[in-house]
Amino acid sequence: MVAAEDRAFHAWYRFVLSFPPHLVNEYLEKFGLESQSILLDPFCGTGTTIVEAKLRGISGVGIEANPVAHLASVVKTTWDIDPHQLMVQAQQVAMMTAETPVYQSETALRTLPAETLKLLLNNSISPRPLHRALVLLGSLEQQVESPYFDHWRVAFAKAIVKHCSNLHFGPEVGVKRKKREDAPVIKHWLAEVAAISENLQMAPESNAQTTVYHADARDVAQYLQPQSIDAVFTSPPYPNEKDYTRTTRLETVLLGFIKDGEDLRNLKKGLLRSNSRNVYKEDQDDVWIQNHPSILELADRIEARRIELGKTSGFEKKYPQVTRLYFGGMARHLASLRPYLKPGARLGYVVGDQASFLQIMIRTGQLLAEVAEGLGYQVESIDLFRTRRSSRTEQHMREEVVVLRWPG
Repeated sequence: MVAAEDRAFHAWYRFVLSFPPHLVNEYLEKFGLESQSILLDPFCGTGTTIVEAKLRGISGVGIEANPVAHLASVVKTTWDIDPHQLMVQAQQVAMMTAETPVYQSETALRTLPAETLKLLLNNSISPRPLHRALVLLGSLEQQVESPYFDHWRVAFAKAIVKHCSNLHFGPEVGVKRKKREDAPVIKHWLAEVAAISENLQMAPESNAQTTVYHADARDVAQYLQPQSIDAVFTSPPYPNEKDYTRTTRLETVLLGFIKDGEDLRNLKKGLLRSNSRNVYKEDQDDVWIQNHPSILELADRIEARRIELGKTSGFEKKYPQVTRLYFGGMARHLASLRPYLKPGARLGYVVGDQASFLQIMIRTGQLLAEVAEGLGYQVESIDLFRTRRSSRTEQHMREEVVVLRWPG
């Protein structure tokens, strides 16, 4: 939950269970960042870190592989537009759309192509709200040259998921029993645009520059300048068997980022391997942890547990490999980052323990610290951030900030 005083900019669009802005601020202060510093978030999600940096006049660089999250991060750090015209022109688009016979139709409903519709969770949005959403999108796509186009699209993504879909998050994404048979899509979209406009009116003046790349954090070479980064603060995916693409599937599909199964596979291939649904034969990140016996032994224990329990599905057989690929991917990321860190740069990685791999505990923070040390980083501390209760085992899991230093 984000505190009321922290909702500006952040509330435009957020992942479920994103870390809170106050945690970012704590480490910005701890790292001693100033206006001339450059902060990197290589798994920037929906932009919590880089938004907080910009609010404090600190330049930021974000890297994000999920296209919807990347769009949100770009929009949430783009403040040089006219907030009044953002709203005025949105109202014009809304009026034009609402008055069209096709939007008002109750019979000839628009829908997605069959192959695209299959990508969605079944019943994630009812036919009438989907129809109205697609009509509004058609109007927005006619405004692609507008300086407000991307802000309108983020408002659309927020409105559709929160107010017009049948989805619920807790923290897994699912479909509600009671479906929304219809929804005033345009009304909800305008409300989200209005919230963005209000926030932009109070945006502080800042010389901070923010750039967000749509890219894979395991290979940062083409996006950063040598020895340019003063600090890193980020939260990579956890090895928790959650398919993060499901969380944003509805808006990813509606905004046209993926249209078929091949698009979805390509998206997943650009992500850190944190679940069995994005493991592929050609994956080789596990070569990065061949000299880490604790990780290899952990994967072996998971495999032994699978055999003991008689779990034989294709997904379950991949659990040990996910563990190796996850920490191998993090090793690859940390290795690729080294040339771009200033000597003495400090890094904070927010990660959490997991027990979802057949109930074998994965001490993510400890293992990540071990991987980092093997790559020449110094481990300053592993700070407890919060605890949470496992929905399966009732165990209390630690979420921690692994604090590193790059000696140069």
